[in-house]
Formats: sequence, C-alpha cells, structure tokens
Amino acid sequence: MNNNEYVQIIFTDINDDQTEILIALLSNIGFDGFEEEKDSLKAFTPLAQFDELLFNSIIDINTFKYSKSIIKEQNWNEKWEADFEPVKVFAQHSSKPFVYIRASFHEPDTAFEYDIEVTPKMSFGTGHHATTYLMVEQMGELDFKGKSVIDFGTGTGVLAILAEKLGATSILAIDCDDWSINNAKENIDVNNCEAINLFKAETIPSGNIADIILANINLNIIAGNIDNIKKASNGGTKILFSGIMLHNETQFTNMLEKNDMKIIKLCKRENWLAILAVV
Repeated sequence: MNNNEYVQIIFTDINDDQTEILIALLSNIGFDGFEEEKDSLKAFTPLAQFDELLFNSIIDINTFKYSKSIIKEQNWNEKWEADFEPVKVFAQHSSKPFVYIRASFHEPDTAFEYDIEVTPKMSFGTGHHATTYLMVEQMGELDFKGKSVIDFGTGTGVLAILAEKLGATSILAIDCDDWSINNAKENIDVNNCEAINLFKAETIPSGNIADIILANINLNIIAGNIDNIKKASNGGTKILFSGIMLHNETQFTNMLEKNDMKIIKLCKRENWLAILAVV
C-alpha cells in the first residue's frame, strides 16, 4: 500500500449544520483534513488508517450522499496551494489585528501583531475552521509569558507556535498521528521556534505538568482523556478547550464540573464552542 495515498470523501447536498456534524463524526475515526465548500464537504484520511466499517456505520445512520476516491499526497498539496487564503484573527475586545496565519507564498501583513507561516498538508489547524479560530482568539486573552504549555492534539502545530510567540518558555506538543507530527515539525522549524517539544502519543504522558493546557480536539477524545488532563494540572492551570459543538454544551460543561474544573469563560463561533476552565 502506498503510504502517500489518501481516501477522499466528497459529501454533497449538505447544509452548514450537517457539515459541522460530519466533521465532528469523521474526526473521531481518523479523518484529519477537511475542505468546506458551499453545499459540500471534502474529507481526507490516510488510506492506511481508513476503517471502512466505522465509516459505513456513520453513513448508514445519517444517510449522507457521498463519493469516494483515492488521491495522492501531491494532489492535496496542489489543491491547497491553489485555494489557501490567509487567516486573519482579531483581538476579541479591541478588534486589533492579532494573528495572521499564512502560507509561504503570501507576504506577511505587518498590521498584525503575530505572523505564523504554516503548510498544513493533511493536518488539522490553519485557523480557517471555527474551532482553531476560537483557540487563537482566546489565547490572546491569556498570559503566556514564562509559562509551561501542553498542546494536546497539535495538528499543524499552529497553537504551539503561537504559544511560543506569546512568551511561553516550555511547550509540549502532542499528537497521535505521524503525519501531523512531521507536518508540525516543518511548521515549527519555519517559524524559528525553539521551545516546542514534539511528542507522539495518544494522551498526555504522566509526569507532565503545565500552567496552560490547549485541547482543540473533540468531545469524545477530551472525555476519554479528562483524567490525564487533570493530572497535568498544577492547581491553577488554565485549560482552553475547543472542538465542542453547540448542541453538546450542557454535556461538556457538566463533565467539567464533575471533574472539579471551574468554567471561567465560554465563547461561540458558528456552531462551535471554546471553553476556558481552571483546575
């Protein structure tokens, strides 16, 4: 099997709510690349880890129209380079230009306080999706100077990169996917970051404690790792969650409260939530 081949699923005749549901469901079974268009969604996963039975169980329940094909890695990169537009994130309260996320073929925009260059390839996290945008926006409200950070589910590494630019001195960036680890390393290097330690793992390794934890994943993965997230907290650790859909708000906040996590702030964008909590 060619390790550079990917499964591409194209869903058609879907609305925005259905798109958000599909992204959440497919993220749970290993899909980590998404391209949203009007009335359609393209989803990507490495062919080697595609589980057709799990995929079919999702489709059987939800009856979405779709087509499936196998694509090469270079096809994705060419498409991405043709379509990628810079992401502009503004400060929440002042609306000042905050973070500019761009590709190498875009010029920096000096109006923005922070410039981040990324090549996402198949990894999740460019700022285009509401969850990453929310994380970046809310990171601007936190004090990272001199702090230790865990980025759980780093994807492209964009949040870890921003954490270092905001002054964090020690960052552990974790992902379970080889492609994401390799892609994050490329992006970390091109942004001249030195405080980020990449680690491939399914969860936060024991013995790691952080002042700030970033978890932009999804409800199921967060719920399955909530104990390890607590163990990585030092009594005062701030945890910024995203990847939570609006209709799961009560379920998620109840879970946090049962685990003695105090909710400080809740923000919404489109159909998604970001929640800041403290242990």
